[in-house]
Amino acid sequence: MVREMDADIFIACKLRPTSFGIALLKKWFTGKPVMVDIEDWELGFYYHSGFWGRVGRFLNFSNPNGLPYTWLMEKLIGFADSIIVSNKFLQNRFTGCLIPHCRDTTILDPDLFNDQEIKQSLGLEGNRVIMFLGTPRPHKGIDDLIQAVESLDYPDVRLVFIGAEPSFQSRQGNSFLNKKKVVVLPKIPFDELPKHLSAADILVVPQRDTTDTQGQIPAKLFDAMAMAIPVITTHVSDIPEVLGGNGYLVQPGKPEELTRTLKYVLDHPEEAKEKGLRARQRCVDLYDIKVMETKLQSLIEKLVDPA
Repeated sequence: MVREMDADIFIACKLRPTSFGIALLKKWFTGKPVMVDIEDWELGFYYHSGFWGRVGRFLNFSNPNGLPYTWLMEKLIGFADSIIVSNKFLQNRFTGCLIPHCRDTTILDPDLFNDQEIKQSLGLEGNRVIMFLGTPRPHKGIDDLIQAVESLDYPDVRLVFIGAEPSFQSRQGNSFLNKKKVVVLPKIPFDELPKHLSAADILVVPQRDTTDTQGQIPAKLFDAMAMAIPVITTHVSDIPEVLGGNGYLVQPGKPEELTRTLKYVLDHPEEAKEKGLRARQRCVDLYDIKVMETKLQSLIEKLVDPA
C-alpha cells in the first residue's frame, strides 16, 4: 500500500495502524503531509471491558488493529500535520479542528417522499413507527429501547430495526415476538436510507454513557434531523448541543424515563412534528455537507500552501 500510494496529501480516516499508521509511513518516506480524521475514540472500544480485560487486550499483539497498536497511534498523533475531530471529547483529547458529521440535505429531504406510501410498501400501513437505525449493540442502549417499547400499550406502534442481522429478532425472547411489535429490516444501501427513514414517526438513539460512546456522535442523529424526524436520545457526548433543543433528551440507561418520553411524543404529534422541522432547519444551517466542504477546503489549502 505504501508503494502504491501517490498524492499531495494523505488523509487517514481512522486512528489505527492500518489507516493512520500507513499514512505516517508514507509521510516519513516522502515528506508529504498527513491529515487524520478522528470520529471515534478507538481506545474507548477496548476500555469498556474493565481493568483485567484491558490487560488481556493489551497483551494481544496478533491483531494489527488491537489495543497495543491503537494505543501507540494515539502517542504518535503529534506527527499528523492536521487533525479533524467530530466532537468536543475528541478535541479535548487530541486538539484539532472540530467538524461535526454532515449530511446532504438535498438528498435527505422529507419533501421528496410520501411517508404513507412507503409505510405501505414496508408492510407498516396504519402503524406508528419507532425506528432504530444501525447495528444493535449494548452500548447503543438497545436493551433499554426494547424494554421501553414493551411497556407501551399502543396497538398501532411498531418498533422497526434497520440494519440488524436476520437472527437479531429471534434473540430477543418469545414475549417480545408474540406482541408483534417488532419489525426487523435487513441492511440497506445508503441511497435507500432516506426512503426508509421517511417511514419513521420517531427515531430513537438511546446511547448509554460508556467509553464506547463518550467519544462519538451517532451519525444517525444527523440523518433524522435532515429528514425532520422527531428524535429521542440521551445526554451523552455532544448530542444535546447538536440537537440544540430540537429533540427529546433522556438520561442514559433509564428505560422507564425513555418509556415516559415515548408516550409523551406519541401523544403530542404536532409538537413532535414542529421539533422535527426545526431540527431539519438546524441541520441545513449547521450540518449540511456544504459546511463540511468549506472547512475541509480551508484545512487542505493550509497544508498545500502553508504560507
